[in-house]
Amino acid sequence: MNLDALRARLNVLDRQLLELIAERQSIGVEIARAKRDAGLPTRDFKREREVLLAARASAQDLGLSPALAETLLRLLIQGSLTTQEQAQLVAQGRGGGRSALVIGGAGKMGRWFAAFLSSQGYRVTVADPISTGEQYEYLSDWRTSALDQDLIVVATPLGIANEVLLSLAERKPVGIVFDLGSLKTPLRAGLLALKAAQVKVTSLHPMFGPDTELLSGRHVIFIDLGSSEALAAAQDLFASTMAERAVMSIDEHDRLIAYVLGLSHALNISFFTALAESGEAAPRLAALSSTTYDAQIDVASKVAQESPELYFEIQHLNAYGRESLQALRTAVERVCSAVANNDPQEFKALMTKGREYLAGRVRRS
Repeated sequence: MNLDALRARLNVLDRQLLELIAERQSIGVEIARAKRDAGLPTRDFKREREVLLAARASAQDLGLSPALAETLLRLLIQGSLTTQEQAQLVAQGRGGGRSALVIGGAGKMGRWFAAFLSSQGYRVTVADPISTGEQYEYLSDWRTSALDQDLIVVATPLGIANEVLLSLAERKPVGIVFDLGSLKTPLRAGLLALKAAQVKVTSLHPMFGPDTELLSGRHVIFIDLGSSEALAAAQDLFASTMAERAVMSIDEHDRLIAYVLGLSHALNISFFTALAESGEAAPRLAALSSTTYDAQIDVASKVAQESPELYFEIQHLNAYGRESLQALRTAVERVCSAVANNDPQEFKALMTKGREYLAGRVRRS
């Protein structure tokens, strides 16, 4: 066979592969139905392990790389789980025809949440100066709404979210109200005003980005503001998903987020800033890369593409943010000191302490 014929054959095989994947996805919907009828959870880690081990064994028999087979099957499992989770959401229909207003629904997380609620059967209205098209009912200004929805979601940028919450408190909507802010102490006044007005209020922080499809392994944080009804209703929105749900106070949230987001963001910003100002060309460094460098570059590259405005807010507006930044500065200074003072024992102590800490994290997870 000549080159053109070989490429044509590959095209046929690629099509057949995609057809098989499509069939696998459709079976995933049937599996979701069967699991739902049997009262079984969406994810079955024992079954996943069996599938991956079988894939590696089959690859070995076929003369293929077991690692390649496992990678491929992991992607297919994730696709199947996404299909099953979405089918579960639709089948549960927790919205049941109820209404929801998403203020700031044209933003990235606003769009995600509008679609998430719509999939559960909510009749969604998006309020945003920017229209999202004809998919949902639309208001250019949320203040023109009668605020008679069952659910009101504040998905605006963090800088104006508190003003929206304060204005809502004055209107005293009858439905459940919550925000999606990455920080909560800047929203304290608005959240407490809603509580004082006896509005059913809670607060959410989805610990994932708007491109997320599968919620397995993702976390959603819920802030307890004293309304058990609001807290339960907000958690119930994610009952059909595989997301992990955590409940905490405003202050605990922001103290932990200072490390989970603030520290990790600052570390990666410092990393790519040091590289950008090093005078070394990126292609030249890439030619000399290592496993650790490549992994760090992958994370830093994603951080570099995020919103500078949002990331600055996460650093600047968090009342606990200086604590994690100071911890980062101290850690870097200790590494520099150990190297400059030719102190291998101090360097070893830092690595040993870190290894023990991270081992504890693995054991808990």
